[in-house]
Amino acid sequence: MEPHPLLAKANGRSISKHCVKPSVIEVKNLQKRYGQTVAVEDISFRVETGEIFVLVGPNGAGKTTIVECMEGLRVPDGGLVRILGLDPRKDRARIFQQVGVQLQEDQLLPRQKLIEALKVFASFYADPFPYKELMEACGLSGLENKFFGKLSGGQKRRFMLVLALIGRPKLVMLDEPTSGLDPQARFNIWSMLEQFKREGMTIFLTTHDMNEAEEHADTLCMVDHGKVIAMGAPKELLQENQMGVMVKIPDQRNCALDELENIPHLGKLEKVQSDYLLYGIDSEFLPSIHRYVQAKGIPLDEIETRKANLEDLYLFMTGRVYRKE
Repeated sequence: MEPHPLLAKANGRSISKHCVKPSVIEVKNLQKRYGQTVAVEDISFRVETGEIFVLVGPNGAGKTTIVECMEGLRVPDGGLVRILGLDPRKDRARIFQQVGVQLQEDQLLPRQKLIEALKVFASFYADPFPYKELMEACGLSGLENKFFGKLSGGQKRRFMLVLALIGRPKLVMLDEPTSGLDPQARFNIWSMLEQFKREGMTIFLTTHDMNEAEEHADTLCMVDHGKVIAMGAPKELLQENQMGVMVKIPDQRNCALDELENIPHLGKLEKVQSDYLLYGIDSEFLPSIHRYVQAKGIPLDEIETRKANLEDLYLFMTGRVYRKE
């Protein structure tokens, strides 16, 4: 299905009519504690106009606290947060007119009709999007008179995105916007968001889907234990960490760790259960691997070789064990 040819110039007006300052979000030396627990420790980043900025990290890494400080829902213990140059707590009314937010929880009154919510939310803004076009773009046409509680989980998720966008925001902040959506819905939602980006909207979101982050993020910010552990364009992060190719060698072949560490052009090495995972990016890395396995008498069909991806980097930097919720 072709993505809906949206909205960017609804009623003859374009999103890009807004004059947005170059730095849409500025977070500088952000700190937040809950008792003795450090949730956020000296986090800094900037989000520029018209980019898709993706925040990722394990459960408990500090993402929710960062976002809630940005939304003015929590007071930082230290540091600075500015949204469109404004203080998210002192300037809430001004920010509200320019920023759309989709929270992680999809909650409205179960007996509230969608048309009622659409009209209420549209009334908050001087120049809202025509809700019919947003509903069509999110695959919800014809459901305006349905009760919110009767929607499927995916429909609720998409409807909350409609409400986040209805105010024609300069900046939209989305918490896992495609969580629980089927592939068709994810495709069309991302097509819509990419079009909004081309028209000048800035998109800040969190996700646990590394494939989405790798495909769509202009800037990826990876946090863990309340700190930024990696930030940049996804391809550049993989390049910087020498993770262009991944090779899996089974441990039962008695590969000594010191031997593997000395393979020429090796970038990263980790042991995962009964396998060694080796990463490299130099054009000589794979020939070096082949020479090593041949010298060890390991058949080439026993090793796995594939392109490394952002999920590999995420797991390498944050670990593979379960985190407490």
